[in-house]
Amino acid sequence: MSDSATNGSTGTGGQGPASGPGDGTRAVRAGLPEPVKHEPTLPGPVFAAHFHLPGDPTGPYTYGRDENPTWTHLESAIGELEAPGQDGVETLVFASGMAAISSVLFSQLRAGDTAVLPDDGYQALPLVRAQLEAYGIEVRTAPTGQDAQLDVLDGAKLLWIETPSNPGLDVCDVRRLAEAAHARGALVAVDNTLATPLGQRPLDLGADFSVASGTKQLTGHGDVLLGYVAGRDAVAMAAVRRWRKIVGAIPGPMEAWLAHRSIATLQLRVDRQDATALRVAEALRSRPEITGLRHPGLPDDPSHKVASQQMLRYGCVVSFTLPSRARADRFLDALHLVEGATSFGGVRSTAERRGRWGGDAVPEGFIRLSVGAEDPDDLVADLLRALDETAD
Repeated sequence: MSDSATNGSTGTGGQGPASGPGDGTRAVRAGLPEPVKHEPTLPGPVFAAHFHLPGDPTGPYTYGRDENPTWTHLESAIGELEAPGQDGVETLVFASGMAAISSVLFSQLRAGDTAVLPDDGYQALPLVRAQLEAYGIEVRTAPTGQDAQLDVLDGAKLLWIETPSNPGLDVCDVRRLAEAAHARGALVAVDNTLATPLGQRPLDLGADFSVASGTKQLTGHGDVLLGYVAGRDAVAMAAVRRWRKIVGAIPGPMEAWLAHRSIATLQLRVDRQDATALRVAEALRSRPEITGLRHPGLPDDPSHKVASQQMLRYGCVVSFTLPSRARADRFLDALHLVEGATSFGGVRSTAERRGRWGGDAVPEGFIRLSVGAEDPDDLVADLLRALDETAD
């Protein structure tokens, strides 16, 4: 593992550093149009249901459900981060992460096809599974860890990977799984939400799609719902675009503009939050009441070896388990700097007892902690104080 003082990378990330500008430069400049005298650096949001269109419908902008200049800038920015310096990558933005996930699954699969999903992934995936099965699609599941999805790939049309998994933080070998899936004729999609494009580049690791919720660390302020799909296969991406048109799951121009504005600080936020998350994990590992502590950046984490080979940064989420539901609830109530909220990746630290939703296979005392941009000393002190004050 190598640490870089220049771009903040915490993993060697078998992908290697991107050629050309560093992460901070790319994030600040991503998707900006050519400068025009007296015009803003980042044009404001374009609010338009339709555009002037005399004569034949030629040109990029015809109707607001299909295209919008504000989306165009954002899609360009995300594409530059997901596949820096590479041509042929298309990015499409959506109203939410689930809209993006749905667009890939439901545009690529037909009745009689087989999909492979993780059984420890995002909480909404069981709902997706039920809908896929209602459409006559077979769904197989396996855990993220130990590349267990390899065992159920035969005959699959699409493999869905979530790494690191949410909320358990297991990691699988994307390149190994992608090669095995492609050898069987299956497409590969990777949910890159937790890692962000600065932490992991699935397209470079062999995936056909990189999909993410921009609601989380990509935008980072807890005020935007957004999703995106990036991919190289023109035919597959055309189907995703068609699905977006049919369903109409499009982002508002204000949300798209806020997302693009927020990407400028992505490297600053990711480096601060991810470094603090590792420090928090290290501080918690000595607490006797905590079990199951997970963070891919910990050298003894079960996922560290694989994560260090494919991730450039390890993420801002730490998970652990307290002895009981009551202890976990007391601990969360005692925190001063950590907000009780679902989601993750924001500049303000959040945490929740994940079992309260009833959809994750986790112990009652399981805590998912999203580390924000607070001063590391203050955050660690708040967590340790809350543990002390709520001891049995």
